[in-house]
Amino acid sequence: MIKRHVRDSLRSLRRNGWMSVASISAVTVTLFMVGIFLAVLFNVNHVSHQVENDVRVRVSVDRKTPQAAKDKLAKQLKAIPHVEKVTYRSRNAELNSIVTGYGQQWKMFRGDDNPLNDVFVLKTKSSANTIAVTKKARKLANVDSASYGGDTARKLFKVADKVRNWGIGFTVLLLLVAVFLISNTIRITIMSRREEIAVMRLVGATNSYIRWPFLLEGAWTGLFGSIIPIVIVDMGYAAVISHSGLTVASNGYAFFSTMPFLFWLDVLLAGIGIVIGAAGAGLSMRRYLRV
Repeated sequence: MIKRHVRDSLRSLRRNGWMSVASISAVTVTLFMVGIFLAVLFNVNHVSHQVENDVRVRVSVDRKTPQAAKDKLAKQLKAIPHVEKVTYRSRNAELNSIVTGYGQQWKMFRGDDNPLNDVFVLKTKSSANTIAVTKKARKLANVDSASYGGDTARKLFKVADKVRNWGIGFTVLLLLVAVFLISNTIRITIMSRREEIAVMRLVGATNSYIRWPFLLEGAWTGLFGSIIPIVIVDMGYAAVISHSGLTVASNGYAFFSTMPFLFWLDVLLAGIGIVIGAAGAGLSMRRYLRV
């Protein structure tokens, strides 16, 4: 019985021709946007949590600070409670990190054109100590600024909220369009098979037996529509990860690695496609299939 339902649903997809193509295309566009939205949102949240849990405090030194004053500042920073380690990074080292992480075009700022500050990186005993250490470091002489992961994390969470709000609204709109097109495709199938359905009812076919091929047709539409977005999103994400300049690895943070992240993202996209396909079919049957 199941084999027959699957065969009937695939045959119906071929029979509907361009309507099936239109439905699958709508799902493809929808899931492509959903895939990008989810990949961005998941990674922004991932990096935000990494930054928030960071145990480092970055202390920028005033640019005109003499070496003797820097040495004194280093001792003062080491004396702050809960500071486990203090590492000095010159502004040239900071620029080299940017060149390594973001591209050779930043080499133009080497030498006297370097706009960066010398930095002391303080490692605290736990992330809970970073706020107190940052506040104490800001009060010391010759300190231009002091920042910790929590400040950056809050900014990233705000970005994540904006991405989520705009993305959800746009995604819902696309999902509705896809469901509408799938519903119309299934409706045409029902109309074309009305006499066949009437005969099936006369010989005692149950409601579920009649409905299953249409639900499967909608599910196939969603599944086929997810294939191209999955391939494009996977290739695009892999390309992004392969270019370290597009990650924040130089700062000690990183996006999700390609595996198993892409596997679960692919499963999610395929699942969304199947659900919206079946939902479109269910909507059409409720309106037009009188059994």
